[in-house]
Amino acid sequence: MVFAKTSKSAARLSEEVRERKFIKEYLVVADGKFENKKGTLENYLVKNEKKNMSKVTDEKNKNAKLAKLDYEVLKYNEEIDLSVVKILLHTGRHHQIRVQLANISHSIYGDQKYGTRGRGKQIALWAYKLSFYHPVTKELLSFKVLPEINGTWKIIEDLEIN
Repeated sequence: MVFAKTSKSAARLSEEVRERKFIKEYLVVADGKFENKKGTLENYLVKNEKKNMSKVTDEKNKNAKLAKLDYEVLKYNEEIDLSVVKILLHTGRHHQIRVQLANISHSIYGDQKYGTRGRGKQIALWAYKLSFYHPVTKELLSFKVLPEINGTWKIIEDLEIN
């Protein structure tokens, strides 16, 4: 969450949000070993309001919206068959990360809506970094908070995460 000191700064920050200049990065613990260490996922998603779920659909669907993210696998633990993945969002669709990863058979651990493993656990999805341009100086500011290293997140204890 970002707060502005003045209305002028608030307006400039709002403009950055509209122009998608805010950079949001996430960490997830996902099922399985990824075929590629890095990649981009582009899908069209449609939201089901009644079920509060989204799904991948065809771009011809009139309600579909483009969803795009980049991913980078930081670690794979063969013993527990889980990967730590860094996600950079380009769009912000409903349940986007959850849906797109489930669509390629790498559900987020603990995801009760879109996954199978870790039911009853907290979903292993963490918004860890926010970057944006200062409304006056135009300097790129980045703020990072990593999850507490326990439970599912113990898997990241030996990682240097930027």
